[in-house]
Amino acid sequence: MRFGIIVFPGSNCELDCLHVVQNVLKQPAELVWHKEEHLKSYDCIVLPGGFAHGDYLRTGAIARFSPVMRAVETFAKEGGLVLGICNGFQILCEAGLLPGALVRNRSLRFICKFIHIRTENTLTPFTCLFKRGQILKVPINHNEGCYYADPGTLRQLEDNGQIVFRYSDPKGEITEEANPNGSLANIAGICNKAGNVLGLMPHPERASEACLGSEDGRLIFESVISQMAVK
Repeated sequence: MRFGIIVFPGSNCELDCLHVVQNVLKQPAELVWHKEEHLKSYDCIVLPGGFAHGDYLRTGAIARFSPVMRAVETFAKEGGLVLGICNGFQILCEAGLLPGALVRNRSLRFICKFIHIRTENTLTPFTCLFKRGQILKVPINHNEGCYYADPGTLRQLEDNGQIVFRYSDPKGEITEEANPNGSLANIAGICNKAGNVLGLMPHPERASEACLGSEDGRLIFESVISQMAVK
């Protein structure tokens, strides 16, 4: 399968994603500049972390209007797999491909550390190799990672099984203390109703090799590869 990794001015995690896909997982991957208007040749599109367009106005607000986002929207509507990591998650929310928004951390401070997340939904292409309730040790690296949605949207996410990951303690307990940024319902990652678009604040690409302190994040990429191999 073939991955396309979108690069906006200000992205800074695209090479991390490229390394994992190409060198760790041995899959074809290319960097895609944000002015590209066609994504037909890819099986999975990744929007990496960083500070697209400097996060001016608010996170993802300018990147949402990059030419490539029209192609990402079309790609997703046609069933293509889209993975948004950190800033990529923020951009997907701004573009309306995922509901809700990411706002300032509860502490009003930038957070960079390992945390734990619990797998809530194993029926997506990104989690098909997971066990329900599986705990991942992955890093976060953000200033606006607090997930917010209105009560109606939050209820729909719960009812539709669109909450894919929640912040938890190492044993999988969903507690206030385990919530690093104040996200509603401890939400760390969600998908769209179709399940082919996933956004999450933690960085799975930075937890894909043992030398980095965790290999747990690699399973997300391996799930995608496994899913595409079935088709």
